[in-house]
Amino acid sequence: MTDLATELRHVLDGRWAHIREEARTDLSPADFAAPREELTMEEYRARVAEQVQKIAATGHPARGFAPEVGGNGDLGGSVTAFEMLGHADLSVMVKAGVHWGLFGGAVANLGTAAHHAQYLPRIIDATLPGCFAMTETGHGSDVQSLGTTATYDPETDELVVHTPDLRSRKDYIGGAARDGRLAAVFAQLVTGGESHGVHCVLVPIRDEEGAPMPGVTIGDCGAKAGLAGVDNGRLSFDHVRVPRTNLLGRYGDLDDQGRYTSPIDNPTRRFFTMLGTLVRGRVSVAGAAGSATRTALALAVTYAGHRRQFAPPGTDEEVVLLDYRTHQRKLLPALARSYALQLAQNDLVSLMHDVQTQGDDADEHRQRELEARAAGIKAVATTHATTTIQMCREACGGAGYLAVNRLPSLKADTDVFTTFEGDNTVLLQLVAKGLLTDYRDTFGNLDTLGMVRFGARQLTGVVIERTAARGLVQRLIAAAPGRDSEKGPTDRGWQLDLFEDRERHLLETLARRLRAAGKPGADAFAVFNDAQDHVVEAARAHVDRTVLEAFVAAIDACTDQAAAAMLGTVCDLYALSTIEAEKGWYLEHGRITPARSKQVTAAVNDLCAVLRPHAQTLVDAFGIPQEWLGTELLEPVA
Repeated sequence: MTDLATELRHVLDGRWAHIREEARTDLSPADFAAPREELTMEEYRARVAEQVQKIAATGHPARGFAPEVGGNGDLGGSVTAFEMLGHADLSVMVKAGVHWGLFGGAVANLGTAAHHAQYLPRIIDATLPGCFAMTETGHGSDVQSLGTTATYDPETDELVVHTPDLRSRKDYIGGAARDGRLAAVFAQLVTGGESHGVHCVLVPIRDEEGAPMPGVTIGDCGAKAGLAGVDNGRLSFDHVRVPRTNLLGRYGDLDDQGRYTSPIDNPTRRFFTMLGTLVRGRVSVAGAAGSATRTALALAVTYAGHRRQFAPPGTDEEVVLLDYRTHQRKLLPALARSYALQLAQNDLVSLMHDVQTQGDDADEHRQRELEARAAGIKAVATTHATTTIQMCREACGGAGYLAVNRLPSLKADTDVFTTFEGDNTVLLQLVAKGLLTDYRDTFGNLDTLGMVRFGARQLTGVVIERTAARGLVQRLIAAAPGRDSEKGPTDRGWQLDLFEDRERHLLETLARRLRAAGKPGADAFAVFNDAQDHVVEAARAHVDRTVLEAFVAAIDACTDQAAAAMLGTVCDLYALSTIEAEKGWYLEHGRITPARSKQVTAAVNDLCAVLRPHAQTLVDAFGIPQEWLGTELLEPVA
């Protein structure tokens, strides 16, 4: 690895660089690299289950839990370690994430001290395999409408967990089909004939010999498009009785008389608080998607650097693929976006760690910011993974279609990332809802006073959420030339101003459209439904802007001059390729002229040419162990 690649890697590795180095060393390629041989589904599942036990032996999972239960409280380090698994076998990453992140996270975040003492030590060392049973056949994104019930029986002081119909069957549950013994089941809590909404109950699903528990029906989802090593299953409960104390009662509990109490009176706020504690899953999925994408780019860029095709007229030497502008246009903007998303992911993990280590003392606004940021980055990063891995497959031609070269499995394994841990469209709507909530808090419901403030933009700065880089961004924008100045499209302030202006405009006009929902007699659902495309675009613009600001902040913090200069060029390509993709909007709204639009396209071409000689350095900086990449794509054919 060159000195420049090493310096770039230091920036990309971020706050938990030491964890990434440990993972590169501890996660032996012999154990954790994706399998090269073809395995049956049962062989693959058995292999992954064994690998999870090996991960437990490394001690990495303990980072995600509090010291008093055998962990060390390094939540950011835990997420970073699992992110590194995304470079290896994604089945292992998902299986581990389900057990420690989702199942263990539910017990840690929704349970009480008694639950922690009883279960977490065995969850940490993986002697109590678990699963996270939220999704149902009839409800995935709409968790509040789950059909499974947990009804308190005062005669026996037990909860009766029941699946009333097929739509209420727990479906796609990782770990359920083969290995899980205890499930964190999300169900409507009912006591005294009153429902208190969705809560989480621990339900044993297998005995020590692996047989289903009485009243528990376990099905196997069977073969999937990818993630063959993950044993996804289905769970149904026929009046299964568990002790009342199996209710994870941090936010809502029952006493021995069946009386319900909660520290949060408002049911809606209580529900979203419970779900908010499980945000680590979305953060982890975004990180794993980024790892898989960087793996695909490392393979495709390396292959394009030595594969030759067609000789120019008058010569006998064929041209290297990466010297073709069209090939550069495929790979290099995607590479720049991967850099940007990695730096934004680093910021997200830091925010998650800082908020969640504060526990109940966490600031509510910061918690909301975390949830919105996690939803947005997850949606954008997983969509980028799906698009980029497919592009990398195509860029490698027939070689990219061979299983030995990993691209088919990366494509298949990450395809579900766009819909699990939250469907991306729903998540972007969640992001927009958070932005609109902040907007309403500032301007009110756009009554007379709100409209005056809105029109005068007296408080318009609040519309754009303040990130850690805000002071730097404001200085760059203030120093920026006019939108069509001679300084050109690579002026950083000009780029930031365009990203911010697009977000602000989309949010302001969305708020105006949705104002109609509050008028007497208005059909609020119809108004919102008609504006859904606008909602999603406002959310995407917000994420694009926060990602760019994360990149700018990372450049500013980089102390190595050569690395900072290279990052600056990569940032230009990210910013301008994003503007180019949205140039229809910028032209329609008069933000750029046709002449400037042409300059942006020319600048993207120029930046591709500038970065082409450094493409291998840029992917080497990902720091992916060669053994994890080991495919035929890496070596030129003699």
